[in-house]
Amino acid sequence: MQKSFSLAILAIGEKAVISAASSNEIPSKFLEMGLLPGSLVEIKHKAPFNGPIGIHIHSSNTLIAIRTSEACQIFVEK
Repeated sequence: MQKSFSLAILAIGEKAVISAASSNEIPSKFLEMGLLPGSLVEIKHKAPFNGPIGIHIHSSNTLIAIRTSEACQIFVEK
């Protein structure tokens, strides 16, 4: 069984499946866009100095940018 870790740890180009998200910390608009457990995501961009992270959500074919603090509340497995 694989260990879950934060989405913010992934490098550009890495893919992972969302295993859990802290619903208290994640805005509902992210859930509506497809950031749900079981969704495959890929890191497309990472801004320097802990800036936003660009994420491609494969199930909805959406590219979104989220804060690093929000990415730390989303847990993934490779």
